[in-house]
Amino acid sequence: MITKISLYKKIISSLTSCFFLCSFFFFFYSCKSEFEDNSDRFKVGVFEIPAGKSFVKETIIRKDSIQISKHGNHVDTLSIKWKNNFFYTLKYINPKTDLQKDPMFVQINKIKADSYDFTVKIGFSKFKKKATIYKVK
Repeated sequence: MITKISLYKKIISSLTSCFFLCSFFFFFYSCKSEFEDNSDRFKVGVFEIPAGKSFVKETIIRKDSIQISKHGNHVDTLSIKWKNNFFYTLKYINPKTDLQKDPMFVQINKIKADSYDFTVKIGFSKFKKKATIYKVK
């Protein structure tokens, strides 16, 4: 015959096991990312930087390790090297001035659906500019 105490112990043991099992599944499910990994979406395509106080309107085409930049009547070709999904370096392939000989270090600060905010630093100077780039295609 089962006593009341042993019955309570079995019930408590079952509830405890159920609690830990439910906690495990809740923890596992809550760690699942809500976002799809599309971190490469800004590495290739057509982009635009609108005219503003820091920049003239610029259209950018990226393929592989090349970036073509069109602003005004100028077209420049730069090499692009990605360190990670949030930092890359640009360097003019045929620099026309001493300033263009220095690399540009670009830090992505905030990502949105089809754009990102960035800070660009030229060479090892203190010169920094902030802007937003939009993916067009």
